[in-house]
Amino acid sequence: MALKTLSTTFLSPLSLSKSKFPQHLLTTKPGLILCEFSRSQKSRLPADESEGIGAAAPSPGEKFLERQQSYEAAKLILKENKKRKKKKDNAVKASRNVASCYGCGAPLHTSDAVAPGYVDPETYELKKKHHQLRTVLCRRCQLLSHGEMITAVGGHGGYPGGKLFVTAEELREKLSHLRHEKALIVKLVDIVDFNGSFLSRVRDLAGSNPIILVVTKVDLLPRDTDLNCVGDWVVEATMRKKLNVLSVHLTSSKSLVGVTGVISEIQKEKKGRDVYILGSANVGKSAFINALLKTMAINDPVAASAQRYKPIQSAVPGTTLGPIQINAFLGGGKLYDTPGVHLHHRQTAVVQSEDLPSLAPRSRLRGISFPRTPVSADNVEQVASIENGLNAFSVFWGGLVRIDLMKVLPETCLTFYGPKGLQIHMVPTEQADEFYQKELGVLLTPPSGGENVESWKGLESERKLQIKFEDVERPACDIAISGLGWFTVEPFGRSHKISQSKPVETTGELILVVRVPKPVEIFVRPPIPVGKAGAEWYQYVELTEKEEEMRPKWYF
Repeated sequence: MALKTLSTTFLSPLSLSKSKFPQHLLTTKPGLILCEFSRSQKSRLPADESEGIGAAAPSPGEKFLERQQSYEAAKLILKENKKRKKKKDNAVKASRNVASCYGCGAPLHTSDAVAPGYVDPETYELKKKHHQLRTVLCRRCQLLSHGEMITAVGGHGGYPGGKLFVTAEELREKLSHLRHEKALIVKLVDIVDFNGSFLSRVRDLAGSNPIILVVTKVDLLPRDTDLNCVGDWVVEATMRKKLNVLSVHLTSSKSLVGVTGVISEIQKEKKGRDVYILGSANVGKSAFINALLKTMAINDPVAASAQRYKPIQSAVPGTTLGPIQINAFLGGGKLYDTPGVHLHHRQTAVVQSEDLPSLAPRSRLRGISFPRTPVSADNVEQVASIENGLNAFSVFWGGLVRIDLMKVLPETCLTFYGPKGLQIHMVPTEQADEFYQKELGVLLTPPSGGENVESWKGLESERKLQIKFEDVERPACDIAISGLGWFTVEPFGRSHKISQSKPVETTGELILVVRVPKPVEIFVRPPIPVGKAGAEWYQYVELTEKEEEMRPKWYF
């Protein structure tokens, strides 16, 4: 409790006559009187220089990192105290400068060999002796760099398999102070899982800080995709979310497409502030930082030296477990890699750790359409078998998605974009339940493996979609499955346009029932213009001058 400021003047007892001052107070031993200076007096005191002032003062990013390190150090000490049952007077104070693994940001320790941040005791002592703990890579990161799948995050948005050391809530809490910092936010979104990785509540983390939106993995889009159309589509989707975005960049960390534009925008907007890379788990933050440093290193010696100790990139969501400070800029401000935000509504949060690689596309997407065979008058048997098109059929996307087509046009076509490891099967709806129970873990994977199939809860979440269309020349919509990919609903498939000469319905309604595991989300959105056909049917929205000024610019 702060002491109240005393505005009265203190008089020495010697200045008063004995008759006016109590005798017993004059004979007591001298004591210490505490008081707080008034504002005028306080302002004349020398400034506290314990943390530096002016140019030597710590930046907001350094304070942010210090808070996280102090928090982690306190947790480790409390854990050790609980194990050894030490007395309070023997408790060790938390170090405010605890060293962290430069690959994942986890605090270094020598206690648990399988936990993130573990270092061999001999290596730890040697590096500590030579003040080189900042250059140490923990054992988990070494295994991840060699392709091991080691999950460490559980809880709401974490993973059901593997040994878990931190919860998704704790990782999110590490970002809670970010909204109070003055910083530049670089927010990453995966183009393959645009809706599922967007972080709709990003303002809860970023506060009022300006945002640069970076769309990653554009090299995975189908061949002949017009990025002009995709860029316009992304800006339209961003505007609907009502975020104050400075600019939008289409990038590829693998081919370095668009990375130079992001660097120019960061240098223009950071204005001495720290830069934080923010995004959902496995959106490609570490890969993007590596691409950023590689591009900057051509002309910047500071970025070149930072490449030596760069974050580890892995297919495991939740590789980064703590903020990682990177000295990447020559003219002030630092770059920070932050833990990914784990979202409970993505497919990656419901599958076991060994099935995670099957959900990550590794090569360029290719649309797989159903039905595959065009309907023609020469093919009488096939016409008879699918005379109603996809009506009364069910389509399985691995063991993770089931689509029942209740009411569609005979010419309706579904085109799937997602990981090649997930097989697609079509059966009559009346046989769908039996087929799923029989083939789960065999043809329908993931889940894979006996134990995983036994613990699988099934497709418990069901959503009925009524889709209206007004133009058969363009897709009606995309249905995106969070954490997986999307499929496009075309009322009149391209293959049918060639073979059919009779007039078709130009407007109407389609009814689908989509089933996914709980709590995976399903998004219905305007179709993304991919492939050569996307550039043909995509229509740019006409804008007024005022609307044009309000829209963020996009680059690639």
